[in-house]
Amino acid sequence: MMKILISVILLIIMVAQTYAESSSASQNKDPPLVVTTCKNTPHYRLCLAVLRSSPRSATADVSELALIAVGAVKTEAKRAMDAIKKLRKGGEGKEVAEALKQCAEVYDAVLVGDVQEAEQGLKLGDPKFAENGMADTAVEADSCESAFAGVGKSPLSRVNSAVHDIAEVARAIIRNLL
Repeated sequence: MMKILISVILLIIMVAQTYAESSSASQNKDPPLVVTTCKNTPHYRLCLAVLRSSPRSATADVSELALIAVGAVKTEAKRAMDAIKKLRKGGEGKEVAEALKQCAEVYDAVLVGDVQEAEQGLKLGDPKFAENGMADTAVEADSCESAFAGVGKSPLSRVNSAVHDIAEVARAIIRNLL
């Protein structure tokens, strides 16, 4: 009985050590600046996922990391517009159609105004404008979600949440430049 208990304890210790080594090894593949930067955001894992999606992050400075995050916001906002277009073709009821119209306006403002403001602010070395663009993007995503209040469940909840959260990550990264 004692041998079995000792064997089980040794097995647990070995599994724990293997997990700890693999966990630290996976963190070591991320550049230290990426890890440090993401730790200063409200969504650490999302931040890592966004920055890992770009090979540029391996050698990027904070400004370039911010541009990568803003690019991810742009990509997700385009997905939102595509989803809105598909839903509008579906012939939804009047209230849903009105909510979709409002969301189309919101995401148009994000793509034409907020994202461009953020990109230009970062490229021109004026991170305050970039921060404002990402703060407004998060508010706009919430505004689209709220457009469905009283209508029922929003068909855009997932994409609205993604835009909101990635914009928060981008804003937090940009704040490092202020």
